[in-house]
Parts: sequence; structure tokens; C-alpha cells
Amino acid sequence: MRLIRIAVASVNTTVGAVRSNVDRAMDAARHAASDGATIVVLPEQLIAGYAPEDLVQWAAFVEAQWKELERFASTTKDLGCAIALGLTVARGAHLYNAAALVHAGKILGIVPKEKLPTYNVFYESRVFARGAAGLFDEIHEIAFGDLIFDFDFGTVALEVCEDLWSPDGPMRRRAYAGAELVLNISASPFRLGVNETRREMIATRAGDNLVTIAYANLVGSNDGLIFDGGGFVAQNGRMLLEAPRFREGFAATTVDLDRTRRLRRENSTWRADQEAFASTHPKITRVRSETKTAGRDALAYPVPKNRSFLLPSETRTPPAREVFCEDLLDALALGIGDYFEKTGVFKTIGIALSGGRDSLFCLYLARRWIGRRYGGLGAAKEKEKAREILRAFFMPSRYTSKETRAAAEQAAKDFDTPLGIVPIDDAFESELVEIEKMMQPGETVSAMARQNIQARVRAERMWTWANSAQGLFLQTSNMSEKAVGYTTIGGDMEGALSVIANVPKTVVNYLLDYVFEATKLEGIRLTLEKPASAELADNQQDEKDLMPFPVLDACFALYAGEKMSPSEVRDVLIAMFPEYDRETVESWAARFARLFTASIYKWVQTALCLHVGNLDLDRERALQLPVVQRTEWG
Repeated sequence: MRLIRIAVASVNTTVGAVRSNVDRAMDAARHAASDGATIVVLPEQLIAGYAPEDLVQWAAFVEAQWKELERFASTTKDLGCAIALGLTVARGAHLYNAAALVHAGKILGIVPKEKLPTYNVFYESRVFARGAAGLFDEIHEIAFGDLIFDFDFGTVALEVCEDLWSPDGPMRRRAYAGAELVLNISASPFRLGVNETRREMIATRAGDNLVTIAYANLVGSNDGLIFDGGGFVAQNGRMLLEAPRFREGFAATTVDLDRTRRLRRENSTWRADQEAFASTHPKITRVRSETKTAGRDALAYPVPKNRSFLLPSETRTPPAREVFCEDLLDALALGIGDYFEKTGVFKTIGIALSGGRDSLFCLYLARRWIGRRYGGLGAAKEKEKAREILRAFFMPSRYTSKETRAAAEQAAKDFDTPLGIVPIDDAFESELVEIEKMMQPGETVSAMARQNIQARVRAERMWTWANSAQGLFLQTSNMSEKAVGYTTIGGDMEGALSVIANVPKTVVNYLLDYVFEATKLEGIRLTLEKPASAELADNQQDEKDLMPFPVLDACFALYAGEKMSPSEVRDVLIAMFPEYDRETVESWAARFARLFTASIYKWVQTALCLHVGNLDLDRERALQLPVVQRTEWG
């Protein structure tokens, strides 16, 4: 047997906090070493924080990362384990997103990322150069390039995040060159369903290349990107370890590398492919660690929990609904909390609590983060922290219903949140008078403008409160309304962080139903009882103003997600919603296309948004559409 213990660690980094990031990494490495780790895998861009974006253009920032790598190597020299971690390195005119491997106080080598994503939320090829097969050079007299590493227990390869996502990545040639263990350091953002995709992909790559893969992911949120952490160890297609997500820490498992070697010897196809590949491809540089790794005599062969190598393990698989909801709730709560703490400028979190679903949901998410952050202090201290940090403001007008007020008051009580009730009617009337002075003869303040005035009065008050109370003002509009411009610039589009701008209304409703089933909170029940309404005019209902939200969200998914033409969207909707007459559905499809195109100028102005899906309405990060356009092609 050739037993090693592999630890994958999730670290919550902050972009630019190079010293603090390394301190956290050293703490993780120490804990893993005390658990007997032979190898520790830390995340991508650990020293810089991810995503550093154009900050890497500052030479001092890149130089500071190298100094911190040297400090990390020196400080961990007595741990006995080899450690992989990520940073930015400079080589001539080029910058690289790279993985470093350190052991016994030495930096053994640097391996650059080869597959640089430039899609969705990624812009890596804007600032980084690519690694390549056969590349070899030195940086600060340290080997750099296409490397594999020989240890006393076996041969290791490094790769960075996207290298694993491509079937044509560097793993195959390094496996053919002798690597038995591939360490993938990642900063893979959370997207709905991504963990299942990662799991399947990692198992597939391990099976295809007959290697053991250890994968570590970043945790935490920077700007609007949310990283869910976790990690995997898979050997030759079999999953051995899945680490917990949405928290810092490490998980470890013991692996017999002889199994990887044995399966290679048994597989004649792999051997033939390896011989053919090796004869036609450039040599990979081998780097050897002359120092032995930590003693492995105490490691025990990994025996299944059910003590059977032949029977399936009896693990509970949670229902799909629970996985969907809990993942999304944890991601959004983490996004709020890390933005609040890492920026270092806020003391409180404020929400304009309307009594409607969106603002209630955002308040719940903020309270959920407080529960995760301070729950270990006990229930009383946790509630005290909620009352210290959270603020809610109910600003009724003549159009506000008593049911809405009751829902807002109960929700604030449910979530331990101080509530301020500040009517806006006087300010509304005063503003109307002043605006009417601006009208030319024959002009009047429109009905839409009267609605927008109310939203803007509320937003102005929230900003003034935020300035005075060092408050993080949460913007609470959802993706569905944002997509069709059912929002007010300077009004409900305002805020420092847009929490659910990438969460469709049907998903908001689904999540609130789930939370109510779990908590039975009266504030949620009262909110769900009333049809969704902005309450900016008499008898207003959002779905009557727009269209049923399931139809609207289907339009969005088909048009913006599947890139269908308006006519194709119409045809799908007719088949999808037979309960509505054809003419009505056709009018909805046409209206969506018109509103979506006409509203781009609005949603490009929204606050920084949390990203939780593969399709987000964010011109800087995801769906990059021209503001000025027409849909004559549809």
C-alpha cells in the first residue's frame, strides 16, 4: 500500500488582503497537518483573492504576492506536508494565474493556468497569459511551466480551475507523463446546480485519465461573486470525499495511490494511449522534492463506513427541492454578509420593508446570515446581534393597505429587527407641487410619474439614513421586474447591494414558500396571503400590470437564456400555457420583447448584484447587451 492523506481546504479570502489571506491559509494548513495530511490543497488566487481583475496591473500587488508566498513557505516548513496554493506571478511582459507547490520551506515550482475563461462572469484573458505544453522557464530561480513533481510517495501534477473543466486540459498529458495525483486549485463561483456538475465532471476526469484528483474551492463572496467552497477527492472515477460547502475549513481522506497504479497496469487501452502520446508530445519537466513528507505509518487503509467493499453505502440524498432552496439561500445570505463585513465601512444593514415579498425575502436573508455568523454565541446573543445590525423602515402612503402594514410589522418582529414607521404622504404631496411648477403649459404630471415620486422619496430617505448610520442599504428588486423595467430609477432600483436582482420572481415565491414551511413565521404567512403589489396606485397588482410571473419568467428564460427570437418565444409559450387563450399569450410575448429591449438602459444602472445563476442581468459580468438597439430582426 502507498497511503497518503489528502486535505482540501476552503479559505474565505478578500481581494488585495494578501497578508490576511495568507494568515488564514496558514491556519488551514496547520489544522490539516495536525490531522496527518500529506498533501494540502488550497484555492486558486488564494494570496490575491479572487477575482483580482485589473488590480494585477499594479506591479506592487504582484510583487507582494510573491513575498507572501515566500512567507507562507517559510512559516509552514515544519508541517511536513506539501501544499498547493494560487497566486499571480509575473514573467517578463506577461502575468499568469498560477499554482505554486511548497514543501519543507521551499517553493518547488510554479504551474500557470492554461485554460483562461472569458465567458459569463470571467475576464481572465484580459490580464493573464496562458501556460502551454512543454513550457519551461524560471521565476526568481524557481521552476515555472509545464511541470510534474516527484515526492517520496509518488508523482503530483498541479492545475488551476478551468484546466479541469476542459476535456482537452493539461491533465491528460501530465497523467501520461507519470502524474498519479492531480491537485486542482479553484475559485469556482456558485451557480444553481453547479455542485452536481462539478462532482460528475471530477469523477469523469479521474476515470478518463486514471488519476486521483484533489479539488479545493474558494469560499466567500467578493463584490457580486459568491464562492461556495467545498472540495472533492476522486480516484480513478470513484468519489472518495465531498467536503462541506459554504464554510471555511478542511476535509481530508486517506487514499492508496497503489490503486491508481494498479488500475493503470490493468488497463491496456490507457497504456497504449500513453505510449502513443508520449512518443509525439513534448517532454514535461520533472521537479523532485528531496525532503521526505510527513510520516505516513499511522495512516490506515480507507475502509467504507458500512465495512463492505461490495455493498452500496447508505447515505441520505436530500430531496431536490431542499438542495435547490438551501443552496440558494446560503449563497445569497453569504453574499450579503461578506459584502457587509469585507468592505469595512458598514455598521448596520437597512431595508425599506414594504410588506411585500421581495423586501421580506431580503430581510430574511440578512437575518439568516446573522444566524450563520453568530449562532454559535447562543440564541440570546444571536438575537442581540440581529437587533444591533438590522434596521427596517416602513414608509406607508395613501395606497398602503392595512394588510401590508401588518405583514411588515410582524416580519420585523419575527426577524428581531428594529422597525421605523415613517409615512411619506406629506413629502409626496410637497414633491408633486414642486414638480408641477416644472411643467410647461398643457403638460401634467403623469400617472407613472406619480408612482415614481413615491419610490424616489423612499429611496432618498434610505440613502440619508445610510449616510448617517453607516448603513448598507439593500436594494430589493427581483430579476423579473428588472428585466422588463418594472422598477424606478432613483427609487426601488436604489441601494448599495442588489440582493435578488438575479433571482426571478417565481423563484422568490418558491423560496418563501419553502421558508414558511420550515419556520411557520407569521410575517411570511401574512405577506404570502396578499397578491404581489407595488402599492403605488389604487388596487394595483403586479401581475395585472405585467403578466403572470410564470409567463414572464418563461419569456426571460427563452429570450435571454436560450436566445430565441420573439416569434420563437411566442410559439413556445402557446404550447407551454394552454390555459390562456392564444391572443393573450401572443400579446404577452410581444410585450415582453418590447419591454426587455426598452429597459436595458435601466438595468445597466442597477447597484452591484449578487450572481447566483448562469444567466444574470448584469452588463459588466454576464449578459452584455447594447443599450441602444432595436428588435427588427425578431
